[in-house]
Amino acid sequence: MKTTQINQVTVPALGIGTWALGEGPAAQSTAELTAIRAGLDAGLTLIDTAEMYGDGKAETLVGQAIAPYDRSRLYLVSKFYPWHATPKLMRLALEKSLQRLGTDYLDLYLLHWPGETPLTETLSGLVALKKAGLIRAYGLSNFDLPALKAARALPGGKGIAANEVLYNVAARGIDFDLIPYQQQRNLPLLGYSPFGSGNGRQIPLPSAVVQLAHQMHLSVHQLLLAWAGRGPVIPLVKTGSAAHMAANLAALAVQFTAAQLAIIDAAFPAPTRKVPLQSI
Repeated sequence: MKTTQINQVTVPALGIGTWALGEGPAAQSTAELTAIRAGLDAGLTLIDTAEMYGDGKAETLVGQAIAPYDRSRLYLVSKFYPWHATPKLMRLALEKSLQRLGTDYLDLYLLHWPGETPLTETLSGLVALKKAGLIRAYGLSNFDLPALKAARALPGGKGIAANEVLYNVAARGIDFDLIPYQQQRNLPLLGYSPFGSGNGRQIPLPSAVVQLAHQMHLSVHQLLLAWAGRGPVIPLVKTGSAAHMAANLAALAVQFTAAQLAIIDAAFPAPTRKVPLQSI
């Protein structure tokens, strides 16, 4: 399996996303739990969640899914609201997340998006949580390059271990500046919503891209996922069934030729200048 590193810890180069999981009827949640465990059994030990997702329902589902597994072999990522970004409030938020997840620490804790709390306070709180052993590493989410640079210049900023942003064929502005910057500094970049959102049909695909998927014996979803994970970005993908999880794992092994990438680039050109960071 293709791997990479976050905070000097080896992790799969594909993460299990959990946005909107645990919010449906019992049968749906059971299928989602089965999907998570299918991923874990196959070696996908990186799970990304947040207190925002279903007001904690996703974290609760993840907690149920990982209960039988060796915690030390998992890499759990969660995120906190910007209005919980003071040292006191983030500690309370973290304690609730840990309770829902059924663990006593997170591998990575992220500020979900920039807010009004001064980053100096947020970083101070994150440093304290790390020193207390409640988190192994901390980072940011939805930070563009100027905001990331400003954060890294603050006390505690050099300890930022990762950044998580939107990344797919239709939202690839980070190819221009953020990816090169983070890659040069060995700062991992996680990319959410590789299909756009929902069931993946939110990104209109031209016939040439659909035909390419058929030629490569891939589903459109597998093509989009493989593209998002072709470089240094770690894609995070929500999966509601074991069958889809197996398809995601197959996509992890896909390698593109230059000609195949050129077809995708023609349909979704790489940026030639800085563009505003997109988010969902």
